[in-house]
Amino acid sequence: MSERTTITLEDDVIRRVREEMRHTGRSFKETVNTMLRRGLDRPAAEPPRERYRVEPVNLGMRPGQQLDCVWQLLEETEGPDYR
Repeated sequence: MSERTTITLEDDVIRRVREEMRHTGRSFKETVNTMLRRGLDRPAAEPPRERYRVEPVNLGMRPGQQLDCVWQLLEETEGPDYR
């Protein structure tokens, strides 16, 4: 079943339809229907997600603990047998 209707296409849209017609060699009707189907077949855009937030937790540093030397930090936190 088809339906005949009248629509007003904006300049940028009609330019794209005409480019597609030249490229494919199809008629105006075929081109518009193909382009509409392509657009309608795309999944709807997902609604924007709520921003994920991370709440920081102070893990505390022991007095005198150095973060510059990884091996020393591992030994202090894991013990002498950390390897």
